[in-house]
Amino acid sequence: MRTLDKYTDLIVDKYEHFPQSCYLTLIVLRKAESEMIFRTEGSGEGLSRDSVHAGLETRDIIPRVTISKRKQTAVERRTGRELLRQHNMLFYAVDNKGNREETDENICALNRNKPCGICADCMIYGYAVGGGGAQKSRVITDDAFSILPYQTVTAKRTFNALYDNNTMRDPVTGQASSSIQEDEYVKPETLFVDMQTLKDLTADEIYYVLANVLRSRRYGAISSRLGKMRNTLVGVIFSDCEIFSNLELTQSVYDRLGSNGRQFPLDENKVESVVTDAVAALTGEVIGKVQPLTEPEITALVGEIQRKFASSDEVKGLLDSITALYRGREA
Repeated sequence: MRTLDKYTDLIVDKYEHFPQSCYLTLIVLRKAESEMIFRTEGSGEGLSRDSVHAGLETRDIIPRVTISKRKQTAVERRTGRELLRQHNMLFYAVDNKGNREETDENICALNRNKPCGICADCMIYGYAVGGGGAQKSRVITDDAFSILPYQTVTAKRTFNALYDNNTMRDPVTGQASSSIQEDEYVKPETLFVDMQTLKDLTADEIYYVLANVLRSRRYGAISSRLGKMRNTLVGVIFSDCEIFSNLELTQSVYDRLGSNGRQFPLDENKVESVVTDAVAALTGEVIGKVQPLTEPEITALVGEIQRKFASSDEVKGLLDSITALYRGREA
């Protein structure tokens, strides 16, 4: 018996076009395990940040590093799409006449206006095409905020581009290079609090999204050399409405850590405990039906995902069952 089988009355059993008010919120603690860069522009730009109140009770204004919602879901979508591609579960896009032309150029792809509209990625994370057809994302995200202030969790590093002779001087012309730049980065062991709300997803779709979050390890710019991150699931909450926000949760955690507990780097185990307490307090203020999973259930849920994704056959079975939900859309 799977952990989610205990909550069948809170989970939809099939895909529907109309909203059904079944929400599942994932509380995720994101930990930087290397230098990381989160920005909206190109090289040399500063890190993304917002000035907000430090806590719900501590009303000082502080800047916090933010990971934009797109920087999160884009990575996790690609993680899922790699899996779909591995198991041949990405399909051909529909042309203007409603036909599926089976060519390499027409295979479902991100940012190429080539969604198939029937794969797990399209139907869970959403898509839109200029010629018609759309699916609103059923994964609702928001910016993730650093718990500690921007000044505490960031630094700057200068870098250059050396020539073949390992110097900054061109070995052919003898001219000195001007390619010296400076980047802001997020320090290793910085912690971010994040929430993702899954709306009207079946149990199998929930497993797929959860696996994408837990399996994604590289975020931000220059991810081939930087950007290592570990995601830990610390809360799972069923509800019939959206609950509190990322910012509220981050501010509540900041308050509960106290002045003595806000030293960088934060104790991850302590933060997990504080996040759990903050979630319990904020959940009590929600106007609606709320059902959180217990800590043993969360541990069991993560263990189920680990076991399932260790087997190619079980992964293929999961993806087959998800895709079967949307087969009627091909007509």
